[in-house]
Amino acid sequence: MDWDSVAAEDVIEALREVEWSTSPRSFAEFFSRFAFPRSFSKWMSRLKCNLYYYRTNYFILLILVLGLALITRPLAILGAGLTALSLAFLNDSFAATFNEKMIRTIRHFSPHLAAKMRPPHMPVIRGRSAVRKKVYVCGQPRLVFVLLGLTASLVLWVTSCGLLWVLYAFATALLMIILHASLRTPNLKARLNTYREEFRAVWRNYSEL
Repeated sequence: MDWDSVAAEDVIEALREVEWSTSPRSFAEFFSRFAFPRSFSKWMSRLKCNLYYYRTNYFILLILVLGLALITRPLAILGAGLTALSLAFLNDSFAATFNEKMIRTIRHFSPHLAAKMRPPHMPVIRGRSAVRKKVYVCGQPRLVFVLLGLTASLVLWVTSCGLLWVLYAFATALLMIILHASLRTPNLKARLNTYREEFRAVWRNYSEL
């Protein structure tokens, strides 16, 4: 795939829709080869490729950095966990899986409540949804859970007096991710293996809407 022709918004959209339950890349592969890009276009292409290909590794790295930085602040750690969960809801597959598991669990206690938590029916025209697919969690739009989780995280961080420390840790993790994605040379596996088919499938799905 020619990553030069892939816009940043396309990568963000693909990360939102792609399956995130895949295992992270191995430690040896993650830290195997590094080199400076030869041009700005090469750097942008490498950055987009690595952000997509090593997405699970970067998410784990973000959680580890926040966890280590906040190890002496339990409330801040809880806030970081809520933030991670809220951001995970932005991914379609995670939100859908979480919604199904929650509804199945609640069904054991209250089938009536579980039925109410089902997402509304979307009209279909000629085999496709009439509107862009919306993701619901426990019967509510996904954005509601994202905003509630981020608000609760902010309250926990302020309560623990660790808001600035959290921002510093988050900035550090973000810098580490950008540096790795900029310097890690895409290997043959990253170029030719499963990421190509995954990205094309995602891109084809939303380009047909």
